Amino acid sequence: MEEIIAKLAAYIAAQILKQPKRVIRPDEALISSGLVDSFSLMDLGLFVEDNFGVRIEDTELNAETFDTLEQLAKLIQGRQ
Repeated sequence: MEEIIAKLAAYIAAQILKQPKRVIRPDEALISSGLVDSFSLMDLGLFVEDNFGVRIEDTELNAETFDTLEQLAKLIQGRQ
């Protein structure tokens, strides 16, 4: 799970936030804090599908499913 979290954090920091050196904690709120907006959420969903080979439904692109790296990593692990 740590490897998944590290990949997700690196992608979000570099591609979404444009701050490659930014450290994102595994329990840090991404969506509810406004760090990741709804447009970026779609990109994150596509990144997950392409890099981890799992399907993410459009209805899952929300703060309940994607709000922390830990939540997202658990979802990915459960589908692999």
